[in-house]
Amino acid sequence: MFLTEVRSACEAGAGTVHTWAEQPAEGAENPLLAEVNEADWPATAAGRQYAAVSEASRLVSAARHEQETDTAGLTPEERELVAAWELDAGLLLAERDRQRRRGDGPLPVLLPARLSVSALVALARDPDELARQVRRPMPRPPARQARRGTAFHRWLEERFGQQRLIGDDDLFADADESDDDLIELRARFEAGEWGGRWPREVEVPFDALIGGRQVRGRIDAVFGEPDGGFDVVDWKTGQPPRTKADADAVAVQLAAYRLAWAALARVPLDRVRAAFYYVRHDLTVRPADLLDEAGLVALIERVPPAG
Repeated sequence: MFLTEVRSACEAGAGTVHTWAEQPAEGAENPLLAEVNEADWPATAAGRQYAAVSEASRLVSAARHEQETDTAGLTPEERELVAAWELDAGLLLAERDRQRRRGDGPLPVLLPARLSVSALVALARDPDELARQVRRPMPRPPARQARRGTAFHRWLEERFGQQRLIGDDDLFADADESDDDLIELRARFEAGEWGGRWPREVEVPFDALIGGRQVRGRIDAVFGEPDGGFDVVDWKTGQPPRTKADADAVAVQLAAYRLAWAALARVPLDRVRAAFYYVRHDLTVRPADLLDEAGLVALIERVPPAG
């Protein structure tokens, strides 16, 4: 139908239709479908390069066989050519072996000289996953839970009278006053065990040197204790860890915060306690046997530094 319209328009505009086939007879077979094209899949190697490499491989094999049996018949030029083939073939086989090792075995990945606290947690939880992230960083879409957590921390900054670190028109616009879950988190915090306490510091940035690497992070809140010590607290809006392995990995975060605050406040490490507060459950968790500086150094020295 459309082809006929094109022909009519062409003829109406004083154009010329050079060829117009007659309408095929009723039931006539389409000549393009009379013979079905077939091919093997996956396709076998082909082309000039493949043919050249195959011929070179055949000649090398033949020359090697001749060398093993009788090389007296080769001219100096032929022997030089065989040596070149031997070298090329050796290089190709070595490259193939390297490719196989890359696909089948682990690749060495250098840990960056600058780390975030979350990278330390990832190192404790799953070193292979951290290695993949370091080797090939991939952006991750913002999760709703992460957006809600950011909004909750922002609200706490305002509650404690600190200057807001995120602007009014930030990217997390969907975690706002209309978010019922966020409203519930605020109410639970106000009614919880930390709702009636006032921190000495909030959102404390730090840059500590641990094991030859710079570790950067931000402490949610630091509370003063009657005995002159300190309580470092990290607010959590999600669920507590379900396994001991995951709990031990997450505890690395508190270990880094505790060490950093001890350095900032210039107090002994045993004067600083640390805790997670899971707001939704009104649950304060104080991991036992937090890593000290030597423990954190041992953790991050599992892999060599980059550069």
